[in-house]
Amino acid sequence: MTTALTQDQLKALVGRAALDYVKPGAIVGVGTGSTVDKFIDALGEALQSDPARVAGAVSSSVRSTQRLEALGIRVLPSESVTSLGVYIDGADEIDHSGYMIKGGGAALTREKIVADLAEQFVCIADESKLVQTLGKFPLPVEVIPMAAAQVIRAFARLGGEGKVREGVITDNGNLIVDVTGLSITQPAQFEADINQIPGVVTVGVFARNRAQVCLLGTPAGVKTLTF
Repeated sequence: MTTALTQDQLKALVGRAALDYVKPGAIVGVGTGSTVDKFIDALGEALQSDPARVAGAVSSSVRSTQRLEALGIRVLPSESVTSLGVYIDGADEIDHSGYMIKGGGAALTREKIVADLAEQFVCIADESKLVQTLGKFPLPVEVIPMAAAQVIRAFARLGGEGKVREGVITDNGNLIVDVTGLSITQPAQFEADINQIPGVVTVGVFARNRAQVCLLGTPAGVKTLTF
């Protein structure tokens, strides 16, 4: 009888699988989160046998930067890089078109900045993150502090309930408002509309910067979805 893999083991599977999308000697874009931690660990292991496996990384958060540097991986500032071959990151939800909700780790703005540098977005996730329609996971929105109440009222008019995430300040010094009660059927239009609300830094819908590939951890192994 085969023992079912734990969620942590599924994350490790897709983290290792993502290495295949990183060209030898390239600079890789690295996201944030528990699944990305597994990719960083796999990258560190690969460097032990091949020190030239990657030239460096552009990181989307202080957390990932610290983990990369601890493994001896050089982290470059995003402003010093004009393009990246691939960006590896997780998702809180991903649909069957590659649109995602991200920001559970409060790094959504920097994640979008790094993702925008990349030619390809490879999402790594366990199969619980695959959904038909985005919105069941509370939607993170990074907001300038003085605008939080206004942003919450704006979402109330759209049928959503927003709450400031307690005890969280982003790496940019802002707040996160988490919004429940949404069903996001047109992610690209929704992303564009929410980003126009004054005080919103960015919304955690990744439509403009959607995934081209999703490596999905399943009990049968890694399933590759392309969009």
